[in-house]
Amino acid sequence: MGSFQGHALPGSFFLLAGLWWTGKYSLWHATRRNKSLGAARLAGRASQRRLEVVENAVILFFSVVGMLAEQFAADGPKLQLYDFAAQHWDDLMNWQHATMYLFFGLAAAVALVIHTTEAAPPALDRLMLAIAFFNQGFLFLYHLHGRSMLDVHVHQLLLYAVFGDALVAFLEVFHRGNILLELLRCTFTVLQGSWFWEVGFVLYPPRGPQWDLKDHGNMMFLTMCFSWHLAFAMLVVSVLYCTVSCVARSRLKRTPPMEMGLLKTRDAESEDEVL
Repeated sequence: MGSFQGHALPGSFFLLAGLWWTGKYSLWHATRRNKSLGAARLAGRASQRRLEVVENAVILFFSVVGMLAEQFAADGPKLQLYDFAAQHWDDLMNWQHATMYLFFGLAAAVALVIHTTEAAPPALDRLMLAIAFFNQGFLFLYHLHGRSMLDVHVHQLLLYAVFGDALVAFLEVFHRGNILLELLRCTFTVLQGSWFWEVGFVLYPPRGPQWDLKDHGNMMFLTMCFSWHLAFAMLVVSVLYCTVSCVARSRLKRTPPMEMGLLKTRDAESEDEVL
């Protein structure tokens, strides 16, 4: 991550994850109480399980790729944690980044087990996601020793989004299916993604003048800039939610209602069982 590309890549992942989650939860919320055949197909447990399996398989794949890249890139430690000859730790930044990817991979693996078997309670996927976000923030919190003032500040601002994600995901353990919590998590995830890009431009500008990392005015500006990123994330999530909801409802109105047998079966499902 010690480069512009190293911040743009996770930023892109978090942006895509936030947008994907927003679209998914908006669609499910719009179809959850609709009594048409189209809604039954979109919001049925089988359809949601298949979507969750694909999503978490992709997250697991990219987590493994991230861990391998951190270890076996040109300047990676290649699984060597301590250099006994020189008596010092080897590439601890790479090891910390790999550990961050590890926890997201574990969360995805647990979610795959939950959605393909009956071996674990459904709420465990949200708990593992909360732990993954908390671990990310925990690592970043002790990742800043000895850095310049502006470097520390932009990473500290990122922690607000990371720990916000962790808190909301933990609340979802007890309030699964709450659309407000789901959209709030999407907002923090989009904020993470856009702020990773901002950190890349500040610390490793691909072109243009370098930032003065000791200028207090730059720190004040970036604090305000973080608020703009938050407003951007809220706007993006809101627009996407309204768009998906309106399109879904307009299309579902054209589909015929379900037969009574199917309707009773669907009504028998509790809200806790809806993934």
